[in-house]
Amino acid sequence: MSDDCRGKESWPELVGARGVDAAATIERENPYVSAVIVLEGTIVTHEFSCTRVRVWVDTNGTVVEIPRIG
Repeated sequence: MSDDCRGKESWPELVGARGVDAAATIERENPYVSAVIVLEGTIVTHEFSCTRVRVWVDTNGTVVEIPRIG
């Protein structure tokens, strides 16, 4: 993580939750970030951003990785 990021940085408790619910929780708990739902296996850029949390989901829409700032 970066020292410049504000608010909560990771949400391990959301693994196994529905992605849409996880995204809403993340944005409620840290108003400085936007949660983006991403299907596992999707190719994404690797630049770090303090204002983004990727919520990796499977084909059922279930969170499969710990959502974290980045």
